[in-house]
Amino acid sequence: MKTVIVIDYGMSNLRSVSKALEHVAGNDWQVLVSDKPDAIYHADKIVFPGQGAIGNCMTLLFETGIAEVIRQTIDQKPFLGICLGLQTLLTTSEESGGTAGLNWVTGTVRRFIEPLNAPHSTERLKIPHMGWNRVQQTQSHPLWTGIPDNSRFYFVHSYYVDPQPNNVVAGTTAYGPIQFTSALARDNVFAVQFHPEKSQHAGLTLLKNFLNW
Repeated sequence: MKTVIVIDYGMSNLRSVSKALEHVAGNDWQVLVSDKPDAIYHADKIVFPGQGAIGNCMTLLFETGIAEVIRQTIDQKPFLGICLGLQTLLTTSEESGGTAGLNWVTGTVRRFIEPLNAPHSTERLKIPHMGWNRVQQTQSHPLWTGIPDNSRFYFVHSYYVDPQPNNVVAGTTAYGPIQFTSALARDNVFAVQFHPEKSQHAGLTLLKNFLNW
């Protein structure tokens, strides 16, 4: 039986992610939640969810040895990053006074600038960006299979990724005047700002596609 590991680094809501994966996995996959570098290293596929502040996240990743095993495995097997699991892949973040990431993708994690107005309106948009929003698919990818372009996914975040170069961008989303990267893809890595485990049919389809990828 193949194994998909959901990384537990001590500060994420793992139950909803693991349950969503179990729902779509079928009999061929064992879904495990683990903070053990050795278990992560030997898994067939890796899911890296995250929430909270990136400064605390990066500290825990290095203290537990998970940062090193991510660096060792990220180019070797299918890897899905979710929310903070996307943001940690970039070079640096403006959060927590400036935080170095894993630098798998060159770029910066930026905070939404306030005040932020809705287009053609004086209505102030709230930060964090929370709720349902559309994702425009900017490249063809197996994880988009069966998901119509501009499908809605569920977001909760105050920071967004600004990767360079742009050829890693797999999806974008508009929030007010800002068109931000909501999905990136390169080689065997796919990472999203939204929460597929909270995104009903479209999100479950994406998770199923990841297991089939």
